[in-house]
Amino acid sequence: MPLKTEMDNLDKEILNEIQWTFPLVSTPFDEIAKKFGVTQDIVKQRLTHLKKTGVLRQLSAIFDTRRLGYKSSLVAMEIEKDKLEFVAKQINQHPGVSHNYERNHEFNLWFTLAVPPGSDLKTEVDKFSKLSGIKKIRMLPTIKLFKIGVKLDMIDEKKHDVKPTEEKKKIQDVKFVPTEEDKEFIRELQKDLEIVDRPFLQPAQKLGVSEEQLFEKMRYYEEIGVMRRFAAILRHRDVGFVANGMIVWKVPEGRITEVGEKLGAFPQVSHCYQRPVYKDWPYNVFSMIHCKAEDEAEDVAKVIQKQIDVPEYKILFSAREFKKTRVEYFVEHEFSLEETIPA
Repeated sequence: MPLKTEMDNLDKEILNEIQWTFPLVSTPFDEIAKKFGVTQDIVKQRLTHLKKTGVLRQLSAIFDTRRLGYKSSLVAMEIEKDKLEFVAKQINQHPGVSHNYERNHEFNLWFTLAVPPGSDLKTEVDKFSKLSGIKKIRMLPTIKLFKIGVKLDMIDEKKHDVKPTEEKKKIQDVKFVPTEEDKEFIRELQKDLEIVDRPFLQPAQKLGVSEEQLFEKMRYYEEIGVMRRFAAILRHRDVGFVANGMIVWKVPEGRITEVGEKLGAFPQVSHCYQRPVYKDWPYNVFSMIHCKAEDEAEDVAKVIQKQIDVPEYKILFSAREFKKTRVEYFVEHEFSLEETIPA
């Protein structure tokens, strides 16, 4: 169990800063320290403690799954209630499953699955179909991505108005096919960064390059959208964001792009996608919000709803988190289900 921690204002300010911008320089913790008028040692001590207590999950490069040639999908399942935990545990064994939640809906299990270039997504999802207790499976791949990027506002007084105020980051549209060298860089950059004076020195040495060459490569990956950013990832629940709400909208076909882009501009929305519809699932635009209580999330959804003028929506809250991790890119594992019957 993570240790409980009380965070003071400096902890929260530092976490706010590094969730979005982490300095790609030889001594990043010194840069952060200057910003807050403290010493590098204080910043390192704070971050080491926040990591030990479980608040800070990881400091690393965050890559774009699709730009790396991976295929991914959100998958919704309807599962018999008494088999839910068993099925979730089996699905969690798949190395491509990064997020897996119970949600308060007839479709009660929702997970994301990513597979490497050359693998077939449906073949991997079909491997789960032999599990007992699954009544329905709906694949919900991304048709259009409007936004991705979690930033939890740690300081209550600094809350943004619920308005579409964020600008979309511009990226160069360059065809990217990862070489073996790129794969080596990606394997190294996705690892958790050590909290030491020169944290990039060891990865650079492992890759046989200088720190400056490593930063150049990262800046290039960011410019072409292969790396979304280098940043801190927090554990939502440990910092009080327990109302993890997936707001699904039934948007008229002709308004999907307009509504998706507007939703993506709300600072409160961390993810926004267009996804396919089914007879039993009419919602085509998905947006994620993270709040400290369900009633707060419901209020945020109402304010958003008035501004985008889409009357039909639902909020699906996560009742249980079965898995939350990062996909490890270019670290391949075969997957097959051994045991399919609960003891």
